[in-house]
Amino acid sequence: MSFIPSTFDEHQIDMTVLGGRVNDSPEALNISVILLNSSASHLKIDVFQNLLGCGFRSIVSVEHDSSNYSTEDISKKFPEIKFLCPLEKVTDGEIINIAMSEVDADYVLVLRDSLYIPSGVVLSNLAQRLTSDKIYCVVPRLLDKNKNGLHTVFTPGAEKSHFVIDASTYVTDGKKTIYPKDYIALYDRKKFIQLGGFDYTIKSAYWQNLDLALRSWLWGEETRLTTMLQLSYIDEPPVDDKTINQDYLRFYLKNETPKYKLERGIIKATSFPLFLFRSSCGYLEAKRQFNEAREWVEKNKYRFKMDLQTFIQNWFAEKQESENEK
Repeated sequence: MSFIPSTFDEHQIDMTVLGGRVNDSPEALNISVILLNSSASHLKIDVFQNLLGCGFRSIVSVEHDSSNYSTEDISKKFPEIKFLCPLEKVTDGEIINIAMSEVDADYVLVLRDSLYIPSGVVLSNLAQRLTSDKIYCVVPRLLDKNKNGLHTVFTPGAEKSHFVIDASTYVTDGKKTIYPKDYIALYDRKKFIQLGGFDYTIKSAYWQNLDLALRSWLWGEETRLTTMLQLSYIDEPPVDDKTINQDYLRFYLKNETPKYKLERGIIKATSFPLFLFRSSCGYLEAKRQFNEAREWVEKNKYRFKMDLQTFIQNWFAEKQESENEK
């Protein structure tokens, strides 16, 4: 397993970059768009036109499979859009990190071509309202192709000392959620970079997404839902793969194992036996992974504002306080 990345831009990949133009108009939104493409949808041209009509500062289109159509031809048709074409297999989080480096707006909206993206999806008034509270991550309400609400409210809990997540479709504006489903959200770009972005060594989309999201909470940031932005999938939405594997172990070490003591994060040496029991990867490999995580936490110890136990307690204390005020 690769070393845990310590900086946002540590990993570089081979790619082709085409086009791209920044909207310097005074009316341009202080939001850029990263569009993750996975198909040769005939609606793609409509999506590009709809996004350009909103006045975003810049648009980056990520082409995971450039053989779906001629990227060079379509880039000539839409010179304002920057096209990123990875020449090697990359995860969504990995390419989002790279795309974040290609824009300079304060906020970045990550979308997918599997969503229906209408004309005027975000205009100036909505953009101002979505960014006014300067929250790290704002998550839209997501619907399936039949306009039924999807699980986008993710709540922390514990069962027999295990960290668990409960899911709900009940959305209210400003409600807290642990992570953005399918990476789809409006991110504060500066905070995203300060958090280190997605861990490219975690290949599982679910654990990679949850790793950054939970880290953001433990480091003092927030993710909240909005009812002002609503998006629906064109086809069946993806199903989270929560398989317990090596990616989970990295998530576990970075987020569940650290404790918050004396205003800093630490991993106690006494935590190793429990990790060894959970890892099922042999003593030497488990020790290597454990020591690497301890070094990573030591390097970032003053970034921690709480540990997982305190995070769960605070979540429900705030919920109880809110209910008592009603």
